[in-house]
Amino acid sequence: MLDWLAEQIILHWDILQYLIPAIPVTVLITICSFSLAMVLGLIIGVMRISSIKLLSNFASIYINVIRGIPLLVQIFFIYFGLGKFLNLDRFTAGVLAVGICYSAYLAEIFRSGINAIARGQHEAAQALGMTRFQTLRHVIIPQSLRIVIPPIANEFIASLKDSSLVSIIGLREITRAGREYYSQYFVDFQTWVMVALIYLIMTLTLSRIVKYLERIYAVEGFGSKTR
Repeated sequence: MLDWLAEQIILHWDILQYLIPAIPVTVLITICSFSLAMVLGLIIGVMRISSIKLLSNFASIYINVIRGIPLLVQIFFIYFGLGKFLNLDRFTAGVLAVGICYSAYLAEIFRSGINAIARGQHEAAQALGMTRFQTLRHVIIPQSLRIVIPPIANEFIASLKDSSLVSIIGLREITRAGREYYSQYFVDFQTWVMVALIYLIMTLTLSRIVKYLERIYAVEGFGSKTR
């Protein structure tokens, strides 16, 4: 029994050492793709509430189309479809696919956050001579960010887990590294236990950070408890 336990510990340690170099790649993919999603999401979210019908209709179509297509299909489309014309490498294609996919979800979050700000804030800013753009930039968006930080953080956790899908195009992150180890040594159960454990540690850590942010940025009247 002790020999078997020692053997398992050594095996799991060996698997962990093999997977560790792939962790920074997963983190980098998540950060880059989510940064892209934040920028696109904010732009599309603002367009969604625009008084210009063309912009709001475009944003609505964008959100519905992107949210209606599975992320895996988007990865295939961008890498094998657009990638042939734009000469995209695996990393760029993966970041674009995840970023574009999550931008649609963040757009709705930003839209909800902006709409949650009282109409009086808009009127007060306009009474001071601010344009609609200045009102959004200096008054509305800074206040709405406090409301949307918790759901955005939850989407970040989800994007971390979904980054595993880019392994399908050969990008060597944690999941891909796990598949490589399994194919070399034919150790399936222990390999995927370690892969799952790494993701679990990362997501639980981020979940704790999200709960902390929820306490710090709690806004009375928006479903959060006040401090």
